[in-house]
Amino acid sequence: MTSDTATHASQGRTAAEQPPPWQLRLRRFGYAARPQPDVRERLVPPFPEPGTRVWSLLGMRTEAAQRLARWSGWTGPLLVTLFAGLVRFWHLGSPKAVIFDETYYAKDAWALWKYGYEAKWPDDINDKVIRGWSDVPDAPGYVVHPPVGKWVIGLGEWLFGLNPVGWRFMVALLGTLSVLMLCRIGRRLFRSTFLGCLAGALMAVDGLHFVMSRTSLLDSVLMFFVLAAFGCVLIDRDRSRARLAAALPVGEDGTARPDDAVGDGLRLGLRPWRIAAGVFLGLACATKWNGAVFLAAFGLMIVLWDAAARRTAGARRPFVSALRRDVPWAFLSTVPVAVAVYLASWTGWFANSGTYSETNGWQHSGYYRHWAENDGGYATDGFLSGVLNPLRSLWKYEQEVWHFNTTLSSPHTYQSNPWSWLVQARPVSYFYESPKPGEDGCPVDAADKCAREVLALGTPLLWWAACFALAYLLYRWALRRDWRAGAVLCGVAAGYLPWFLWQERTIFVFYAVVFLPFLCLALAMMIGAILGPPGSSERRRVAGAVGAGTLVLLIAWNFIYFWPIYTGHAIPIEAWRNRMWFDSWI
Repeated sequence: MTSDTATHASQGRTAAEQPPPWQLRLRRFGYAARPQPDVRERLVPPFPEPGTRVWSLLGMRTEAAQRLARWSGWTGPLLVTLFAGLVRFWHLGSPKAVIFDETYYAKDAWALWKYGYEAKWPDDINDKVIRGWSDVPDAPGYVVHPPVGKWVIGLGEWLFGLNPVGWRFMVALLGTLSVLMLCRIGRRLFRSTFLGCLAGALMAVDGLHFVMSRTSLLDSVLMFFVLAAFGCVLIDRDRSRARLAAALPVGEDGTARPDDAVGDGLRLGLRPWRIAAGVFLGLACATKWNGAVFLAAFGLMIVLWDAAARRTAGARRPFVSALRRDVPWAFLSTVPVAVAVYLASWTGWFANSGTYSETNGWQHSGYYRHWAENDGGYATDGFLSGVLNPLRSLWKYEQEVWHFNTTLSSPHTYQSNPWSWLVQARPVSYFYESPKPGEDGCPVDAADKCAREVLALGTPLLWWAACFALAYLLYRWALRRDWRAGAVLCGVAAGYLPWFLWQERTIFVFYAVVFLPFLCLALAMMIGAILGPPGSSERRRVAGAVGAGTLVLLIAWNFIYFWPIYTGHAIPIEAWRNRMWFDSWI
């Protein structure tokens, strides 16, 4: 395009198509802006056509190579998921013990499936459970987390019984499925099947995710629901922007033009993926309360996304238009839905009203189930009593739980400050034994005793590299206005930053598993930058491939090296000491 042609073309543009004033001023000094793609491609960047070069080099016929290339969007993620599932389900029942906080959630889950509420178990019951005990006491137990995560754990116990395989099965299944979700989410986010599969593979070889997928704690269940909600809002973003793109007028040259009538006034109609996100966020809140932080963070993010989409479509007042057209429906699709799901998760507690006697009071019901009638003094008579009294009792229960969770400060050997989480300075030991030679897998010819440990330690090289990836994403978001970096950082911030408000509380590094998928996305994005942008020279590509490949292989080797202390495999004590790189890991 010549300068005269460019001048005439710019005169025919609408205000929304004009370049920013700073670009116009810099043209006097020879600045030339990068060519902008069609507005439709800016709204919804297309997925690149998968190549067939690799399959052709392997001698495959053209038709078969094209078919495999088309399927790569699913075959790649499924292969990564298959690997993740094999390693997570391998010897799932080992160690055959109630490890760490399984002492709470495994038994609470069993009681939920039997009575609908958590029971108060004797202190010395764990050994009996391992030997086959399954009777549940009917006295209600005081618990400090909502029931959904325990319902999920209990599903595995319903299938396989009250044993280590039973209470770990569903957590392992969700951990495996989260790898599949991350592959597909990364593919949609980066428009690259390779980077999506890379993000999933990185999470598959992370030690913290691996250990948490083989232990019946609530945090892995929370992570699954949060990741599912993120995937839903990402799909909704593409679908809503595609509707805007389809409504834009098309010029004689076949390209779409921004239009303020579309950008400001188009109603986007029903958005079912946003409702699905509300359901998953409600399930997250009903697993652990910090799911509410993701509800707020993702809600703010989708409002910014809607405003940005309308601006790209040509809106003159994008934020005003988003507030009028999108925000009310976004709120109704997420917050009330999440609240409804949360209340529904307490159905078992509501339904088991128990029996009342003059001598013993209320029996066979959940903890605090009849507080309003007995101790609260707020009992309601009449036809609404069956609704208002349980709700008042639940509110009182939640107040007690809030007080407990915000004031818990009992010292624990493995507690850690959130400042240390990203560098994995203080992992948590879930299980440890020192078998003698010839016992519990310890080699007979071992010179000394062995060590069996399950250590909740993230693969160190992965987490250390992720620190650099976060710095890179901050640059991309702040200085290059890359929405993908902002989305990933939003997930990390929602899962990480709130813990700095509770630094005096007893907290642990395994809480970080909730934002681990976003760290893997950040690292995959940085590795994509190392590989080089499109159009890079062959030399740049080779150098980038060598650097990125070396980093990925080192992370995989790091996971393999720490495998024995992730799985509780007996190794000589000297080999165990070699893996304790820092004193704070012991």
